[in-house]
Amino acid sequence: MKDALLEVENLKVHFPVRQGILRRTKGYVYAVDGVSLSLNRGETLGVVGESGCGKTTVGLAIINLIQLTSGKIRFQGRDISNISRLPLPDQLRIRKELQIIFQDPYSSLNPRMTLNSILKDPMKLHGLYPGHERQERIDFILNKVGLTPEQARKYPHEFSGGQRQRIGIARALCLDPQVIIGDEPVSALDVSIQAQIINLLVDLQEEFDLSYIIIAHDLAVVEHVSDRIAVMYLGKIIETAPAPEIYRNPKHPYTRALLSAVPIADPRAKRDRILLEGDVPSPRRPPSGCGFHPRCPERSMDCDVKIPEFRRLSGEHYVACHYA
Repeated sequence: MKDALLEVENLKVHFPVRQGILRRTKGYVYAVDGVSLSLNRGETLGVVGESGCGKTTVGLAIINLIQLTSGKIRFQGRDISNISRLPLPDQLRIRKELQIIFQDPYSSLNPRMTLNSILKDPMKLHGLYPGHERQERIDFILNKVGLTPEQARKYPHEFSGGQRQRIGIARALCLDPQVIIGDEPVSALDVSIQAQIINLLVDLQEEFDLSYIIIAHDLAVVEHVSDRIAVMYLGKIIETAPAPEIYRNPKHPYTRALLSAVPIADPRAKRDRILLEGDVPSPRRPPSGCGFHPRCPERSMDCDVKIPEFRRLSGEHYVACHYA
């Protein structure tokens, strides 16, 4: 899209497998193998799939915490595929604008630092809010995420899981970013706390004009917050569409299987569960043809040998399936 805030084109991240005394490369783990997506200003893109499908690797590659094997990442039209090659002022500006909320709200926080130091140090690094304005900004953000300025003197172990995730959100917000990537931001939390954090993210998006990429393995988590949803399987995006379209009219067999596993609030309601055969193939040795064909209940001879084209069905609905 020409007006997209963030664009990812044919992103690949392959990790070498080294063995022996000389640590020679014996193969590769194809964690991400040709992902393309875009994010518009003010939009929420949900990226969903089973554990190990590569969705977290996509998020880390976008903010350059993992080196790309190939592909392009553009932010505001500028190529940021390799931030380290840019001038230092440009590196700092881009890293300020692209922030992440990590999955584990405890291990992502330094246990030796108080909450105040965790939030203040990034602002010092980027030269934001000099003097008393810095502490005022911290107090303002803490109030926005449901914490109090008095708690800023505490250490991470003194907070609950939900509070620690609020700290992760506050740390991202302190730098006034444009894009926040939420890597399974609620998966480690109780169900009641999950709803609070999701509602908080929605409120903050409206107030601070944020754009989100929300990574999750549960379609129910992203249903009410996503404008569009991209479904990943074995390092590739296999279906993407506006959120209502995905839930109302899924086209890929894998997407239908994921939706059939979403719990229904009404205990009297029944849904036909689609049980997939076997396990997810190893990303080190992906199957030929369509990567989903060993588990697909609708597979045919073509699926074994032909890689499906990622094609447009209608509007913004795209799918990689021979028979969708």
